[in-house]
Amino acid sequence: MGSKSVETSKTVRIGVDVGGTNTDAVAINPTQQSEPGRGVLAHHKTPTTPDVTAGIEAAVGAVLEKSHLAADTIASVTVGTTHFINALPEGDPALLGVPPALTKIIKGYVGYCDGGLHIDGSEEAPIVEAQVVERCREIKALGLTAVVVVGAFSPIDEVFQQEDRVREIVLREMPPGTDVVVSHEVANIGLLERENASILNAAILQYARRTVRGFRRAMKALNLHCPLFLTQNDGTLLDAAAAARDPHPHVQLRSHQLHARGCLSRGHDTQDSSAIVADIGGTTTDVGVLLPSGLPRQASAYVTVAGVRVNYSMPHLHSVGLGGGSIVRRADDGKVTVGPGSVGHYLTREALVFGGKVVTASDIAVAVGRAQMGTCAVNLEPSLVTNAETQIKKLLEGVIDLIKTSPEPLPVLLVGGGAVLAPSSLEGALELRHPPFSDVANAVGAAISNVGGTVDVIQSVADQSIKEAVERAKAMAIQRAIDAGAERDSVRVAEEESYPVTYVANKLRTVVKAIGKLDINLKAESSTEEDFAGEDEEEESEVAKDFSIVVVEEPEPVDPVTYQPKVIRNESTGILEWHISETDINYLADGCYVLGCAGGGSPAASRIQLRDMLRAGHTMRVIDTSSLDPKALVYWGGHMGSPATSNERLQSIETVYAFRALMEYRREESFEAVLSLEIGGANGLEPFLVGSSRFFDRPIIDGDLMGRAYPCYWQTTIAVHAPNELVPCAIDSGDGKTILMVRAPDDEIVDRALRASCSEMGSRVGMASCPATAEKVGKFGVLKTVSLAWRIGRCIARAEATNTLSMVAESIVQEAGGAKSAKILFRGKIVAVERRLFKGHSLGSITIAGLAASEEENSGSGMGQQGDGTTKSIIASVPDLICVLDTSSGRNLGVPEFKCGFRVTVLGITCSPRWTETPAGLKIGGPKAFGYDIDYQPIGQYVEPRSVIEEFAPPV
Repeated sequence: MGSKSVETSKTVRIGVDVGGTNTDAVAINPTQQSEPGRGVLAHHKTPTTPDVTAGIEAAVGAVLEKSHLAADTIASVTVGTTHFINALPEGDPALLGVPPALTKIIKGYVGYCDGGLHIDGSEEAPIVEAQVVERCREIKALGLTAVVVVGAFSPIDEVFQQEDRVREIVLREMPPGTDVVVSHEVANIGLLERENASILNAAILQYARRTVRGFRRAMKALNLHCPLFLTQNDGTLLDAAAAARDPHPHVQLRSHQLHARGCLSRGHDTQDSSAIVADIGGTTTDVGVLLPSGLPRQASAYVTVAGVRVNYSMPHLHSVGLGGGSIVRRADDGKVTVGPGSVGHYLTREALVFGGKVVTASDIAVAVGRAQMGTCAVNLEPSLVTNAETQIKKLLEGVIDLIKTSPEPLPVLLVGGGAVLAPSSLEGALELRHPPFSDVANAVGAAISNVGGTVDVIQSVADQSIKEAVERAKAMAIQRAIDAGAERDSVRVAEEESYPVTYVANKLRTVVKAIGKLDINLKAESSTEEDFAGEDEEEESEVAKDFSIVVVEEPEPVDPVTYQPKVIRNESTGILEWHISETDINYLADGCYVLGCAGGGSPAASRIQLRDMLRAGHTMRVIDTSSLDPKALVYWGGHMGSPATSNERLQSIETVYAFRALMEYRREESFEAVLSLEIGGANGLEPFLVGSSRFFDRPIIDGDLMGRAYPCYWQTTIAVHAPNELVPCAIDSGDGKTILMVRAPDDEIVDRALRASCSEMGSRVGMASCPATAEKVGKFGVLKTVSLAWRIGRCIARAEATNTLSMVAESIVQEAGGAKSAKILFRGKIVAVERRLFKGHSLGSITIAGLAASEEENSGSGMGQQGDGTTKSIIASVPDLICVLDTSSGRNLGVPEFKCGFRVTVLGITCSPRWTETPAGLKIGGPKAFGYDIDYQPIGQYVEPRSVIEEFAPPV
């Protein structure tokens, strides 16, 4: 490697992007980024080769030759990971919330074993080795070679290391070469998203390992002995060894954004508006938004990869299977399609312009004169070219529409080797631009990435202060960044979040991310011949690839503009019943989360549970309370516990068990209807589980007992108007633990006693409350809130379908009663998040600041602050609803999802008079109940929601 003086002179970094079609490389001196050439010393593009190695070797070798750089002057080689995701849209590699096509490809087996932790880090159940061995026997019989291990709360498992123990057993029992992915090494808390991310990792693991080995072989051939890194989705670096174990199907857009920022700063006139960045590669097109500040618009809590919800942190973007290698087909009926199948790195062999027999999007670009490539003339039927052009245009316009939040056109920056596919104009694009070096933008971004380290830890603060716990977490993140290759003195904490864990005493969860500059003095890992053993056998065959794609029939998407729910009159009872569909459940889930006012927990897992029940043939129906006999018995309840626990616990039927326990105690065989404890959050969907034909087959009442979400069982309108009627009640943990409470002197003690029990039972239980009569529900309940939740969810769906997400808040205001009942309180971004405990409950605050002019995406989209900024006034408070929406998606943000930097829109909705018509209502649910010494002032006049049943009832 040379002397120390030679080491410290290494300032040049090489960035490589291995795409599905082309491999790009650049040599860049980061210290010269402010100069006109942006520090780019040389760049080169070459076709991706089947074994990856030759393409990298050719590209990097050409860059070294063009820049006249010796191999021993290179500080590092960084490879962009966009290549890994290409397998997912194409379909090359217990999935809940995964598109059917992808599920059919990668779902081979699902098995369950005892295990998992509670939120406090204690063991919920120990690992039973015999169960794991039996699962391995079943997996071997299927011939599967990749295993994913997912345990509840595994990211905080520092003591029992259950996932690691299971991995050891699996590796012992399975044949040599079996891949085992443990979820705690992939993502943080959030079981569903972590499970999905781990499965995607396993699906591409062999490919990633082969690719990384190819990278190393290419470096060896070029005599490069510097460290090798891969980029992660957040733009930070991951060393190659770790990447081979944990590839992440990342979509890497940071390079496009940074490069576009450099182009904008050199005189383009878009500094006062946003720009869309579209990277058209060989296989996919990835589209994101660059704000005028030069920073990417970040995704919030709603991140999907190939249609799969995951909990990666990444820029907000959309992808579509369109690239230079996309296959053009004409069906028997004459319909022409482009993609998502792609010839990928076989473009120079299979495309017509290179003498092949497959019609690709590149052939279309050559046929219309927008590109010059290949060695053969293209003679295509004019109608095929015209129709393919139309499809390419539609695909690009569609993905651009998805990324925008309003219909106003924006400038579009086209980057990537496939940018020549874009037509001269696109609907929704103010103009199209091709920035300098745009065809190697990913490689530029790879070369200038930082190094990061992240921790997500739950610590005890019984024997240390909160400050000490936070500092320990920071130190862990900083050390992880240093271990990953960052300069020690350059590492800083980029993100930090701490908050107490509800329902668990003296526990603090802290999430910290640290980043720093790559240490260019790092020594490369020593390589041995064993590193490359067996590679030749694993390389992809030169035999022509079968370019057929898996076809799975998926239901036609429902048009939310024309969709009508199914309301029928029961022939035997004469009662109007709203029969719930999968579309209704989707709307209700989104609407319930908005009405949760950041609480109530995410309905995501409940939505999937109910959706699958509907697909299995079970039914659910909603009725108006007025259709019941006044003396009819109405059971009500839902979940009690920490939302953080619900994010990890598998969705189960604890509430059903609690209902059964209470019915047994009361010696009741059945009941007439079921009612929600609270419409806000996941509990808004729980009555649909209980009332479904799978269990009690009873109708759900269109209403609830809060009209929102509150943290306490006694903060209900029943407790306001009919105190001391919460018992008898029951809670059940779903794993054999049931508690009945049959007597209490007041309502508040009921909540406190059950809360303490809940903590000992795993911090989440199902609850069945003392049933009420239909007459009491009609007098004391908040009615038609199921209808309101459905309407709010439909607003969001319509905004997505019509590209009017910037106006979704206005639509919700109209559904919530119009301007006299609801209003938009503020638009801005979260600049501070604070969480604390109050009487055992997690409380806190977020600070939202107005967007600066450089951060606005569209002129006129923000609300200005009133006054001089020094006067404080209360404009909304409980019991009115204060809802925080993610501006980019139109969906609700819950307390666990609040994060600095998120763009949000705050709504205020007037509460039901059930909370304000008596002093008891404000005492239980007003500001003073949460420790705020202020008087409640309503934001408007309450308007009862419009009934879905009445609006869509069949004609008499």
